[in-house]
Amino acid sequence: MRFYKAELFFFLLIGLVGLGGVSAWAAFSAATGGYIVGGVETAARFAFMSAILSGLSIFCAATLVFPLMASGLREQGKLRKMTESLSVRSQSLEHAAVTDSMTGLYNRRYFDEALGEYLNAFRSINKPIGMVIFDLDHFKQVNDTHGHDVGDEVLRQVAECLHMFTRYHDVVARLGGEEFAILSPNISDRQLRSLADRIRLAVSQLTVESGNVALRVTISAGIAIWDGTERGDELYRRADRQLYEAKRQGRNRVCAA
Repeated sequence: MRFYKAELFFFLLIGLVGLGGVSAWAAFSAATGGYIVGGVETAARFAFMSAILSGLSIFCAATLVFPLMASGLREQGKLRKMTESLSVRSQSLEHAAVTDSMTGLYNRRYFDEALGEYLNAFRSINKPIGMVIFDLDHFKQVNDTHGHDVGDEVLRQVAECLHMFTRYHDVVARLGGEEFAILSPNISDRQLRSLADRIRLAVSQLTVESGNVALRVTISAGIAIWDGTERGDELYRRADRQLYEAKRQGRNRVCAA
């Protein structure tokens, strides 16, 4: 069996302390006429040996054992900090994996996973789930005319609007580009339409500064209520068809399936 250096030094220290104890006992026994005879001279030799061993024990503890203990504690501290740092980094990476870095909303991956989980859960309790898909109107012109920095600011402000008008258990996501979506459980068709229209109106009142120009944008929306049997991609396609219908009818409006 292989011993580590710290273990060997510990055994050495224990051995020295043990021998020192034996020598001290022998000196006492010789001086008092116990099991070891020899008188004062023998007792003095054992006492001297005990003192030497005690000194070696102190030296070993101070120069070998203590430095190793201190080094081990420092390493443990470093490992603890590293572990904490890795834990925080892991949580950050997990968060980054499911969120959109620009807007802070959930991304398409999280939205699809949440949609599947909601459908499975609400199928058993026969409750409705609503979906809204938003798309900014003429957003390409914003980027082409005012630059991508202004376009990014528009996306952030729109994302803030969506976040402000939704409930804590609604899933709000940026699906990509200028397209956003809301997954809203336990909501009626009328409530979903009202939610989408309030967001549409709030977005139309946003103002983004671009030089001397106060830029305004609009948004179109398509909504659908889950029928209780369709798959997630089927619900998405129904809402998406209504979004295209809103675009076809002139934009800046909400259409429902």
